[in-house]
Amino acid sequence: MKTLLIALLMGISLQIAAQAKEMAIENVTKASYNYIDAFYQVDTSLAYQSVHKDLRKVGWWYSDKTKSYSDALEMPFDKLVDLAKKWNLKGDRADKNSIREVKILEVSDKIAVAKVTAVWGIDYLNLVNTKEGWKIINIVWQSKPKFSLHE
Repeated sequence: MKTLLIALLMGISLQIAAQAKEMAIENVTKASYNYIDAFYQVDTSLAYQSVHKDLRKVGWWYSDKTKSYSDALEMPFDKLVDLAKKWNLKGDRADKNSIREVKILEVSDKIAVAKVTAVWGIDYLNLVNTKEGWKIINIVWQSKPKFSLHE
């Protein structure tokens, strides 16, 4: 009887842990898509839902004209929101057929890493599990890469 009770409790514990893991993966994926869609859909509410106020975003844009990358471009949360308000306002930068991919690289109980691919290039997102849910706290990005390890 005691063995049966222990086995039952272990089974329940494993099921709860598996559900927590699946929920974390789902929420990290949603936050990552919200990041792309904040720009694509000109919807800053998605940024407020999924991006941490202490965001640190840094990236490099490649210029075909100069054949070189820009210096590091930094963007705190308020600048990200400002850009999301106007980046696709005319609908000429992204539409329903634009690339919109999220690849989850790691999820643990407190932190996660995702790669997003969008019309502007690639972004690596560091997320943290907060009281308000999963939030993107760091972003490193570049314009469309000339090569990639997995492409």
